[in-house]
Amino acid sequence: MVLNQVSDLIGKTPILGLSVPARQTRLLLKIEKNNPGGSIKDRMARNMVVAALKSGKLERGGVIVESSSGNTGIGLALAAVEFGLRFIAVVDHHAAPDKIAVMRALGADIRYVEGDYREDEVAVVERQRMAAEIAHQIPGAVFMNQSDNVANAGGYADFVREAIAQVGHIDAYVGCVGTGGSMTGIAHGLKLHNADTITIAVEPDGSIVFGQPGHPYYQSGTGTPAGDTVGLVLDYSCIDLGQQVSDSQAFETARYIARKTGLLVGGSTGGVIYKALESIHSGIIGGNVLATVADGGEKYLHTVFNEAWLNDRNLLDPLVWSQLDEWLDEACSSEAPRELPRLHVA
Repeated sequence: MVLNQVSDLIGKTPILGLSVPARQTRLLLKIEKNNPGGSIKDRMARNMVVAALKSGKLERGGVIVESSSGNTGIGLALAAVEFGLRFIAVVDHHAAPDKIAVMRALGADIRYVEGDYREDEVAVVERQRMAAEIAHQIPGAVFMNQSDNVANAGGYADFVREAIAQVGHIDAYVGCVGTGGSMTGIAHGLKLHNADTITIAVEPDGSIVFGQPGHPYYQSGTGTPAGDTVGLVLDYSCIDLGQQVSDSQAFETARYIARKTGLLVGGSTGGVIYKALESIHSGIIGGNVLATVADGGEKYLHTVFNEAWLNDRNLLDPLVWSQLDEWLDEACSSEAPRELPRLHVA
């Protein structure tokens, strides 16, 4: 089949299965890094632009503005090329340099927030303020505001349809939560198909999505930092359990998966895989467990996959590798899933 435009490459991503024999479970990784922009965010970025064009809020030749750590920005840059738009990306020091380089290569106008921030501090509040201000100053410009944009969650309907067609019965879904768009859209869709599907949302240790104390973290493109508010797009009612993962657990898992399977995954995906295996091992979930490879490790070669960088920040933890070996290789009798803990939301 010959396709006509780059956006036709979005979706239809494959699934890689990791067997957990002792628990009679398969961890099914949907490889969203195969989207043309390299992440799951391509789906929702294009959907937000299409919705804005259809509503008349945005016109061809217009300007879109968004605050992004990189992946949403890349997706919007692709959509801007397709629809003849100008794209202004507001970023901070937390964004991976390779993501910014991709956005710039696609024609995005990159604007950095000002201020003195710690290396592990996400300046999302200032990014949002600055993006809204820029959009207000430019006639015809639209601030996409992914955190509160209903078209964000709506962009994942095809993901759900694809996964069900590929897997059939899905017993559980584990995904990272940031703005809440992917988690809400995917969880709602899966529960419409099977109300018994257990959904687990993973945020960084230091994020405030589930009411825990906020503090800086290094994981990029996920969670809600202290000082920000949780996006309106996030629907807690479709989430059965919220969990936190440390930077070390997330990054070491990404490195482990690369060495054990040859698959390069990003840091937030490392966190999702770690918590998925932990939940499988503890008996909370089992059967067909779906998880997303939200983006690829190729964007984090100078950070997550750089031992010197990790060592300088005290993020190396060989115990994570030992734990993963145990979860994936130990021979133990299978147990029935335990009763699911209640979701705690402050």
